Amino acid sequence: MSSPWVSLLRNPSPLSSLYSIIPPLRAVRLRSIHLNWRGPALTLRIDLPAFPEKAPANWLTKGHDAVQLHLQFLAVSDISINGWIPPVQADIAISPVEDHRILVEIEGTEIKSSFISSDSIIIGHIGAFTTSADGFDGGDRSFLRPLDSRRFDSLPDVCEGTYYERI
Repeated sequence: MSSPWVSLLRNPSPLSSLYSIIPPLRAVRLRSIHLNWRGPALTLRIDLPAFPEKAPANWLTKGHDAVQLHLQFLAVSDISINGWIPPVQADIAISPVEDHRILVEIEGTEIKSSFISSDSIIIGHIGAFTTSADGFDGGDRSFLRPLDSRRFDSLPDVCEGTYYERI
C-alpha cells in the first residue's frame, strides 16, 4: 500500500517502478521551490526519505544513496512561505478542499509554507545522487528517464528552464 498522496499523482508509474511502497512525504529534504507564472505552477524539488529497494543497477554501482524528484502543482493560489533557508527537512501534508483542489502545507523547523492547487500532482526528473557530508546535492547524478540522463550528469543551474519549469 502506498501513501495517500500517491493517489493524486497524474503519473505514478515511475515511482511505482522503484518502490514497492512509495514513502510518505514526511522528513523529506526540501531543496528548492520554483514559481512559474505560466500556469500558475509551483514545483518542489525534494529528496524522498527512503532510497528505493528496486533502484536501477547503475544507481547502485555509482553508490547513490538518495532519490530526488520534482513535484509540480498547477493552478496554484494563496501561497505563503515563511522561514525559507534551503535545504530544510520538512513534512508535506496534503488535504482536499472544495472544487477538486488541495491544500498543501509544508512544515519543518526552518520553514512554514502553504498553498492551494489543483488536485493533480505531476512528478518528474526522478534521479539519484550520493549525499555529501555537508548535506548538499551537487556532484554526480543519475536519472530515471533516458532524456534527463542524456542531458544532465549533475544538478543543472537554476537558470535551466527545461529542468526547473518543465516536467
